[in-house]
Amino acid sequence: MNRTEKKSSFSSVVTGAAFLMATSAIGPGFLTQTTVFTKQLLASFGFVILLSVVLDIFAQLNIWQVLTVSGKRAQDVANETFAGSGYVLAALIALGGLAFNIGNVAGAGLGLEVLFGIDVRIGAGLSAVIGITIFLFKEFGAALDVFVKILGFVMLALIIYVVFASQPPLADAAFRTVYPETISPAAIVTLVGGTVGGYITFAGAHRLIDAGIVGADALPEVRRGAATGIILTAIIRFLLFLAALGVITLGMTIDDANPPASVFQNAAGAVGYKIFGVVMWSAAITSVVGAAYTSVSFLKTFHAKLEKNSKYLTIAFIAVSTVIFLFVGRPVKVLIWAGTINGFILPVGLSLILIASRRTKIVSDYQHPRWLQIAGWLVVLVMAVFSIQTVFAELSK
Repeated sequence: MNRTEKKSSFSSVVTGAAFLMATSAIGPGFLTQTTVFTKQLLASFGFVILLSVVLDIFAQLNIWQVLTVSGKRAQDVANETFAGSGYVLAALIALGGLAFNIGNVAGAGLGLEVLFGIDVRIGAGLSAVIGITIFLFKEFGAALDVFVKILGFVMLALIIYVVFASQPPLADAAFRTVYPETISPAAIVTLVGGTVGGYITFAGAHRLIDAGIVGADALPEVRRGAATGIILTAIIRFLLFLAALGVITLGMTIDDANPPASVFQNAAGAVGYKIFGVVMWSAAITSVVGAAYTSVSFLKTFHAKLEKNSKYLTIAFIAVSTVIFLFVGRPVKVLIWAGTINGFILPVGLSLILIASRRTKIVSDYQHPRWLQIAGWLVVLVMAVFSIQTVFAELSK
């Protein structure tokens, strides 16, 4: 491989990592959360999205840079920072990933039901088979990169169409994004948790490490990948917000049983409903593979046999998620709470990474930017405070 080909391959993996992070975040819970909170906060939800994007960027830049410089996955960095903390973090990530993946599998089944009229459970099973097939490829990392890029662009194009159809009040949305009437800590915790909380925080960085993209020399591309993933997620979140706001402004009803579907259908009729099916399936299946891949990446370094059989462990993760869905189901409220729970994992995981960034035994002679570390600790503080407020608010109900 010549220098040009190597650079192209390097860039492709970094872009794939960005799309893996973004499409992992954009799942059924993402679609549901965005619609539910737009209904509650109207145009002021734009401010929540803007704030969550700022918090997301600072969290991701810290995590991607420290992990790729160290060349170690988050659980190993955590264990070297505080003995045993990596096992706790891995358990939290794996359990949170499993909870999310049950909803992801269900969302994939719902998408196929909308498109082809087949039973949700059959659709979930077929989607699980598709997800598993990706990991059966010899070069499954490259297959994963291509898969998430294609479906990421499909979702973006279709959502743009629905935004035009819903004719949202752009001026009001822009004004309230910087000058909100109301601020919801619960919405912020849920959005940040659903975008970079839990396994999602580490998806891109772990993909880069698996591809061998490590060390200080890779930092410019690593920063680009982190920013690309967050910006892509933010664009899709804002577009969904605008579509939902347009529907609500027109006086149409949002169905609480399936909030995002009613947005697409109200905006573009029968065609919109089919578009929802494609978007839901694309969002769900990319999140299925992203959750499985990243959750297993937290477990495989604990034993040589887990590392050797990580492909089959990932397949088992998808299979178990599917089986649990077939017996349990997927209430909308569970998806909202899953994002909130992941919001708690973020300050814990980010704190460990920030402490590790000052340990020479982990990052060698790398000097982590002081401004970035300060920004990271502000994210930890904001998320910890908002998370506590959210819990007390729920307990007082």
